[in-house]
Amino acid sequence: MGRRLGIIASSGEIPSLIQKKASEKGSTCVVAAIEGQAERSVLEDIELIQWFQVGDIQRIVSYFKTNGVSSVILAGKIDPRVIYDKTEFDLTALRILDSGKDKTPTSIIEKVIFFFEKQGLAVIDPTPFILSYFCEKGTLTHTQPSKEMELDIVFGWEIARNIADSDIGQTVVVKDRAIVAVEGMEGTDEAIKRGGRLAGRGTTVVKVSRMSQDPRVDLPAVGLTTVKSLVAADGSVLCFEAGRMPFFQRQEAISLADSHGITIIAK
Repeated sequence: MGRRLGIIASSGEIPSLIQKKASEKGSTCVVAAIEGQAERSVLEDIELIQWFQVGDIQRIVSYFKTNGVSSVILAGKIDPRVIYDKTEFDLTALRILDSGKDKTPTSIIEKVIFFFEKQGLAVIDPTPFILSYFCEKGTLTHTQPSKEMELDIVFGWEIARNIADSDIGQTVVVKDRAIVAVEGMEGTDEAIKRGGRLAGRGTTVVKVSRMSQDPRVDLPAVGLTTVKSLVAADGSVLCFEAGRMPFFQRQEAISLADSHGITIIAK
């Protein structure tokens, strides 16, 4: 039967990419897909899959144990706003949510990981399965940054790091050395669009990881949807942290950026 790997599948293509790479390495993947978060079209070819509500913690644990799983990956992003609608939360999820001193996304996921590990399910790092999606430093587009753009990147970088380390968000939108939008619970794409509405054309988007980023808890990423959001916002630059966050659908994203005069930099 080989090793059995549990995957909790949320939004984006990460769940499918991890499943394919793990299968190539000889693992059998047992997928718990989250309703309203995971995309059915991305997961349609997976054989061992069952769908759950976001708060079905106990049922997900039972599902993995029944299928011989001992290691689990949290793959993709769950919209943190679900904490304000507890109708689909089981008693275990409610206890996890109400424990601890705060309800920041990092804190909640850390408590979920702690619970899983107490049940004998080791939560592991997803990065070995997606290493090919990480970038080295450099400008990735033909479109090069202007001096003004470079100044906005430098200005936004440390501010973005500070808000990331405070578990507020990981993205800031900058124009003329002023912060016009900070990512909150709405996520990167909505923050980019909001920045465009506030500052108009020519914004710079800076996205970083935390200094003590635990990829089991949260793996920040950029991709084609990020660039589409920048196009919609009439922005000019996407700058993200090289080597610490994957860049999905890279070639399509770079081509789209160049066609709109947008610069993409891995810093």
